Amino acid sequence: MIEPVLKDEAWCAEVETASPGDAGVHLWWLGQMGFLLKSRRCRVLLDPYLSDSLTRKYADTDKPHVRMTARVVDPARLRGIDVITASHAHTDHLDAETLKPLVAANPSVRLVCPESIRGVARERSGLPDSQIVGLDAGGDGTIPSRCGGEGWEIEAVPAAHETLERDRAGRLLCLGYVIRCGGRVIYHAGDTIPYAGMEGWLRGRGVDAALLPINGRRVERRVAGNLWGREAAALARAMSAGVAIPGHFEMFAFNTESPDEFVNECGRLGQACRVMRAGEGVRV
Repeated sequence: MIEPVLKDEAWCAEVETASPGDAGVHLWWLGQMGFLLKSRRCRVLLDPYLSDSLTRKYADTDKPHVRMTARVVDPARLRGIDVITASHAHTDHLDAETLKPLVAANPSVRLVCPESIRGVARERSGLPDSQIVGLDAGGDGTIPSRCGGEGWEIEAVPAAHETLERDRAGRLLCLGYVIRCGGRVIYHAGDTIPYAGMEGWLRGRGVDAALLPINGRRVERRVAGNLWGREAAALARAMSAGVAIPGHFEMFAFNTESPDEFVNECGRLGQACRVMRAGEGVRV
């Protein structure tokens, strides 16, 4: 089992004492595509998976989800969270056993998700519709593509978890998010592979940090795929990201990849990158 750099009380203490300053964001990796952003005015929790629900669910199947990295923190210990995101409905991004303790500890929190999965988000979080913000991207214009609050703004961009899949109303099932807080711009890709026009959505946005999945796609895994490391590096370079940070590795033994390909390709392209360990924080 891989141990986080910090976890439990030590990790919580660092979060509380970290000072991102008037113009800055402190960012921690929680494993998979889970990240916490802290600015002077807000805390945004991105796609957290902080339980063993999938390990238990698949324990006696032919696709066991054997956890590689220990959990960073009990979600019930997280306080002061203003907004939580879910990029799509897969449990490692929208987990009832993570969300319900978070909501109990942060009763006024808002959950941002694709409008297409509002019903699932309501069921798994226990939140009322008034605290769920549904977004879409490239739709018919009836649903806002961005939302905001005190010190934060989130804009939806398409994500293709194999395809740009839509519901019957034409709304995307998977999204990425461009988050603005603390004077910084963070792109959280959610789960995605490259798709036509992807670079156009992201180029020119002044992305300071790009959070990108790198576990790739293998037929034998029988799960929807993601960017390969080399593709993530190329995407970061195409959008001129200040730094590229990989995610979606070292969580489940059957669905991980080494970050070496990502790092090597970033080096070849001249793209700054940072490979984090679970529980590790960095100032953007």
